[in-house]
Amino acid sequence: MKLIGENIHIISKSVRDALVNRNATFVNNLIDLQKNMDYVDLNVGPAKGELENILPWLCELTETKTDLGICFDTTNADEMRRGLSVCKNTTNAFINSTSKDEPRFSAMSGLAAEYSCNLIALTMGKETGIPKSADGRLEIAFEIYENCMECGIESSKLYFDPLILPITVEQSQCREALHTIQMIKESFDPPVNTVVGLSNISNGAPKELRPLINRVFAVLAFGAGLDAAIIDAADDELFRIFKMLENNKPQNDTDKLYINLAKMIADFGELEDVKFDENSAEQKIVIKTADILLNRKIYSHSFTQI
Repeated sequence: MKLIGENIHIISKSVRDALVNRNATFVNNLIDLQKNMDYVDLNVGPAKGELENILPWLCELTETKTDLGICFDTTNADEMRRGLSVCKNTTNAFINSTSKDEPRFSAMSGLAAEYSCNLIALTMGKETGIPKSADGRLEIAFEIYENCMECGIESSKLYFDPLILPITVEQSQCREALHTIQMIKESFDPPVNTVVGLSNISNGAPKELRPLINRVFAVLAFGAGLDAAIIDAADDELFRIFKMLENNKPQNDTDKLYINLAKMIADFGELEDVKFDENSAEQKIVIKTADILLNRKIYSHSFTQI
C-alpha cells in the first residue's frame, strides 16, 4: 500500500499564500508532517500567474529534506514537465492526473512515457462525467488502458482512480467506488493499480465525524484491493490502521473488526455476517459507519447517535 500525503494543497488559503510567497519554512513544516508517508502530493492546481514554476521549487524542497517520492499534481502540462525535469527519480514519481479526454490525455500520458513515471488516471470523461455505475467506470478504464499501452506505459505504472463522491452528496456512490476497485483489480492482465483520494468520502460531514468515516472507508477499500491512497498525513490513527491491515497484526478487538470488515469486502460477503462486540460502543459506531458507507442505512449528521 502506497500512502500519499495530501497536505500541500492549493485549496487551503494558507498553503496557497505560502506557495505564492515561496515561504520555505511553512512548506518545510508541511513536509515534516508527512514524514510517515511514502509520497507527498504537490497539488498546485493550474499553476498559472504567481504560481508558475512552483513545482521545481517544491520538488527541490521536498527532495532536499526527505526521501519521500513526489506526486506532481497539476492540470498544467507545462508545469508538470518543469517539475519532472528537476526530479531526481522520475521512475518513482506520480503524475496526478489524466482523464480519457484530449488534449489532457496525450499531454500527461506522453510525459508519463517520457519520464517512466506512474500515472494516475481518473475514470471519467467530459461526455459521461463520472459514470454512476462501476461498469461505466470500468469501460473508461479499459479505454485509457488501451491508449496507455500504445504509448508504451507499463501496466504496473497505471493507477486508476474510481473517483469517490462524498456520502453527504450521493451516498450510493460509495459502494460503486468499492465495486469499481474490485472490478479493476480483476479485469486486467497484466494487472494495474488503484488509488483513491480518501478524504473526498467525508467532504461535507461534520468535522468530528470525518476521521471516523475516512478510516472505515479505508478499511473497506483495502478489502476491495486498493493499492494506494491520498490521505491526510496528520491522521496518525488512519496511518496506523493501514499499516495494521497491511501487516495483519491487530492490536485490539476493534482492529480485529477492521480486519473482518476488509475480509468481508474481499470475499463479497454481507455486513450482517460480520461479528462484533455489541457491548463495545467503539465497535458499534464502526458498524454503523459501515452501514452508511455500504448504503444500507441513510446518512445523517447524527447517524452515530441513532
